[in-house]
Amino acid sequence: MKKLLLVGFALTFLTSTLSLAKDKAPKETKMSGWVSDEKCGAKDIDNADCAKKCAENGSKLVFVSEKDKSIINVDNQDALKGHEGHHVSVTGKLDNGTLHVDKVAMLKQSDEKK
Repeated sequence: MKKLLLVGFALTFLTSTLSLAKDKAPKETKMSGWVSDEKCGAKDIDNADCAKKCAENGSKLVFVSEKDKSIINVDNQDALKGHEGHHVSVTGKLDNGTLHVDKVAMLKQSDEKK
């Protein structure tokens, strides 16, 4: 009986540990926003020329969320190259405030700047 109880506790512990580890894994997310650089951030989000120039001079590309204009660092910079200043939808994994971009899709430009 003691062995059965001990095995039950061990299985419960193992299951709860695996459940916690699963919750800490980066979650797939899809967001809309702009590709900018870390110097300009959200203040000049649709200026492709400025973002490209800054990136060429060593500034990292970032994603600026459409929802709240928060700036999210991106760990795989190459995924955003060519999209500087563009309004995009990104799919990827957000882990500790850093985004790993799996897919980028262009969105229509808003009419507010015309």
